[in-house]
Amino acid sequence: MRIDSIETILVDKYLFVEIRTDNGLVGLGEGGAWGFHEATAGAVLRFKDYLLGQDPLRIEHHWQYMYRWAHFRGSAVMAAISAIDIALWDITGKHFDAPVHALLGGKVRDKARAYYHVFGETKEELFSGIEDAKKMGFTAVGHLTPFLDSRREVPYFQTHAEKIGDAVDTVRQYREIAGRGMDLCIEIHRRMTPYEAVQLGRAIEPFHPLFIEDPITPDNLDEMAYVADKISIPIATGERMTSLWEFQMLLARNAVQLVRPDVCIVGGISGARKIAALAEASHAGVVPHNPLSAVSTAACLQIAATAPNFVLQEFPNDTWDVTDKRPDSDSFLIGAARHDGEGFLTISDEPGIGISLRPDAAEKFPYRARKMHTRLHKDGSVVDQ
Repeated sequence: MRIDSIETILVDKYLFVEIRTDNGLVGLGEGGAWGFHEATAGAVLRFKDYLLGQDPLRIEHHWQYMYRWAHFRGSAVMAAISAIDIALWDITGKHFDAPVHALLGGKVRDKARAYYHVFGETKEELFSGIEDAKKMGFTAVGHLTPFLDSRREVPYFQTHAEKIGDAVDTVRQYREIAGRGMDLCIEIHRRMTPYEAVQLGRAIEPFHPLFIEDPITPDNLDEMAYVADKISIPIATGERMTSLWEFQMLLARNAVQLVRPDVCIVGGISGARKIAALAEASHAGVVPHNPLSAVSTAACLQIAATAPNFVLQEFPNDTWDVTDKRPDSDSFLIGAARHDGEGFLTISDEPGIGISLRPDAAEKFPYRARKMHTRLHKDGSVVDQ
């Protein structure tokens, strides 16, 4: 069996990679550098020169070859490796007529607990989203920012007292609405400095969030360790990281309690399963990052199925942001994971990752490139959001 063709397919705001073999098997993967899909597609094209004619079952060898060949890495390159890796695992599962999780040692659980995304420009919209998640049967709700999902064209300004005070009051109301039966995943989106993160983290400890996500930018691991050392809420981070070694440095500094590898940017299923094992050795949990399509979800579920330290699976809703809806998964994919109405996702036992792209997906949902647009402060400076 040999790799016969590799194709990048842009659908709506997604980038997929399909790999076909000379005996007719098709593998599907997804790239996660969503701001740089064009660059990722270019990297896939470079890797295609090497991969055509190769045995698709030599996944680890191909991963090492692509990763170590040109010395240059980063998000666009790692997204390409990730998409290819997921597609090769998909082919391998189909070749052996087994789900990928069976090839990784078998399932340690039959379903994966998930948290539901909530968006809102106002507190009322976010409060309503928590209520909706409860009605749907979810036992955890995430993407819950205490700073609201404000539009990026609106200049930002709050005094320090307003910023911290409003955020604390918002989390308090989240807990009142959710009750004790629902876990809160507080999303900061890297909006705070270390000293702000410590002040907020200490103030919201009484409301028992499951975690506080990305309280500061991921640029300095020592600063994340500083925050982790001064608050008792578990820190969840890692969605912007692109390698096993970055996670090792986080864990070595006790800077994270819940790692958030993005299977579509850390090197695919191969990269994510190594990160999960690394975290297991430090008694850290795994909450796979998953803001993309049901292909990403299907790949994440292979990790959820096999990692003893899996905690929770991010499960995006039908919204890109407060003003933009995603296409329904069933309209361009076959085999999307389902919520069981009790807070869990089904884990497919179909061969491979259990999902495929409809032939007319790209025609039905033409590519929409992300516009380069970020938020500014009232004084004209750039704001992290």
